[in-house]
Amino acid sequence: VQLQASGGGLVEPGGSLRLSCVTSGIILSHYNVGWVRQGPGREREAVACASLRDGRPKYVDSVKGRFAISRDNAQNTVYLQMNSLKPEDTAVYYCNAEEELGGKVLKDYWGQGTQVTVSS
Repeated sequence: VQLQASGGGLVEPGGSLRLSCVTSGIILSHYNVGWVRQGPGREREAVACASLRDGRPKYVDSVKGRFAISRDNAQNTVYLQMNSLKPEDTAVYYCNAEEELGGKVLKDYWGQGTQVTVSS
């Protein structure tokens, strides 16, 4: 199983980036997916998630209205569209795929992370 994250980079405040996470070895449609970030000197933070149980994606308050998570099960890919980026969004972003059954996590996979730096 592999989760390959890409799309990070250096962007000015107010700019946009789209992160991609290409998965292999799993049937993505069976998995909850999400993005987690860890900024310098900060704890890891769940940014966005899209579960199979809930129809509506969830976001941490600090990114609501700016970030959007989506998935293309046919392409086995998860995306994170990030708009109106702020310096505090600077972090390594990790994608996650989780198989859940009855509230119990059966399988949990992580990508290697992609660096996002927001700076002028």
